[in-house]
Amino acid sequence: MKKTPAKLTPAEWEIMEAIWALGGSPSVREVLDHAYPESEKAYTTVQTVMNTLEKKGLLTRKKTGLVNFYKPTRSRHQAVKSEMTRLVSRVFQGSVPALANHLIESSNLNLEEIEAIRDVVDERAREIRARRKGGKSRD
Repeated sequence: MKKTPAKLTPAEWEIMEAIWALGGSPSVREVLDHAYPESEKAYTTVQTVMNTLEKKGLLTRKKTGLVNFYKPTRSRHQAVKSEMTRLVSRVFQGSVPALANHLIESSNLNLEEIEAIRDVVDERAREIRARRKGGKSRD
């Protein structure tokens, strides 16, 4: 059975966003300086969150000398996809159209934003049609 990716707390999202933005394998100090440039969080707080992310399997840790360097095990895209899948399943009973309808109806979108959304949907529909014509039906 496939393991469900771990759910991220808001604090964990902040840390992961910093790690993805930094790229590579940043240290706790690098993440702290990037995510909290005004020292809004303590070093030990960031270290604790990063160790929790490692235990959840979202980061790997490599120690060089006295410094731990952390690397994400999933891309931001993969994490967002997991989170959105969880949200759609829990709140919209698995219906992506219901989510889209909710976002469009409950937001104060202007005409340009609505047209931008339509352009994204139209482009995706063209991609799916092209794949179907080519004999590759994944959708």
